[in-house]
Amino acid sequence: MSAMTAGSGAGAGAGAGAGVGAGVGVRVGARTESGSEATADRLRRWRLVLGAGGADGTGCELRGRDAAMDGALASLYGRQPGGAGRDADSGRRTAGLGASAPGVARWLGDIRAYFPTSVVQVMQRDAIDRLGLSALLLEPEMLTAVEADVHLVGTLLSLNKVMPETTKETARAVVRKVVEQLEKKLATRTRATLTGALDRSARISRPRHRDIDWDRTIRANLKNYLPEYRTVVPERLIGYGRAAQSVKKDVVLCIDQSGSMAASVVYASVFGAVLASLRAIDTRLVVFDTAVVDLTDQLDDPVDVLFGTQLGGGTDINRALAYCQSRITRPAETVVVLISDLYEGGIRDEMLKRVAAMKASGVQFVTLLALSDEGAPAYDRDHAAALAALGAPAFACTPDLFPEVMAAALEKRPLPIPDMAEQR
Repeated sequence: MSAMTAGSGAGAGAGAGAGVGAGVGVRVGARTESGSEATADRLRRWRLVLGAGGADGTGCELRGRDAAMDGALASLYGRQPGGAGRDADSGRRTAGLGASAPGVARWLGDIRAYFPTSVVQVMQRDAIDRLGLSALLLEPEMLTAVEADVHLVGTLLSLNKVMPETTKETARAVVRKVVEQLEKKLATRTRATLTGALDRSARISRPRHRDIDWDRTIRANLKNYLPEYRTVVPERLIGYGRAAQSVKKDVVLCIDQSGSMAASVVYASVFGAVLASLRAIDTRLVVFDTAVVDLTDQLDDPVDVLFGTQLGGGTDINRALAYCQSRITRPAETVVVLISDLYEGGIRDEMLKRVAAMKASGVQFVTLLALSDEGAPAYDRDHAAALAALGAPAFACTPDLFPEVMAAALEKRPLPIPDMAEQR
């Protein structure tokens, strides 16, 4: 039997195995033990993949920790999404989480004991999607039990308007924990990358020795090459500037806050706060659905930005771009980043005209279909093609790539666009 991930066999099972690809994360057949021990171990793992019931074909009985792990998986994956707790094939009743907060809280504790954090986050997400447990997140004791991640933050933001006051303080604490983790991970590299880009964009002709850009200096003086001495005589020095002393660039983040963009909203808010911390960049953050909200004055705290959003609703990209365009005062020194899946509910032709006008005026226009680790989402391909024809190709961007994208835009270099086929 060749080595395979547990998820590759999950589709065959109607029980817990339907989600074990995300849950167990084991490799079947990866053991090197010989004889009966290796066989028993493979059967145990397949049993966890396939779930309970006579159809699993393993004849393996789980005990102790394995049985408890199987029970936690069956509570979530051993029932049809949104169903009443009956097995999809046999019709027999299976385990389920139920709708009580104490029951779900116990289950959350179990999965945190049995699985690593990354797997817990996937299972939590599946529980919310499959079993409709979003309402339970409105209870403070539930929020203290969950493993917080970007997707949970997105869910909490979507519930913000119906969240009772007793829960909001706990919800903000959960959101702040995730935001601080993201800032710790992303801020240092982002600041270093963009500071370097800003310095390189501020070339000076009489640099100090330590500020000389030797590559550009040599290229600019190749005509002064002396073959007999094998030397280039640098008549003109080109150096790096020091851009951090004053504002040199304007950046406008224009973020679609429709429900499908939740993870992108979280990451964009964190990056917006990081950009705002750089004195050489004047940052504006705008979110939109069918209305436009400018959250620039809250950029010192990305948690405030996130709770200022309203996930869901329609989309009017044209209206949002009209607002952003009206705030541009130095087009040649401005980068506009539109983060949207491009499903436009406004006036398509006007949207494209605005993008064309901004680019013609000197604005660097960047279109991101998503700013997350999830790859390219569903998006409007006609609008993406139209923007590409205007010189503003649309692509999905990971948080790790975003600093490089912004650095290229600030320096007016070609953007490091990933292969879209690899993102699907």
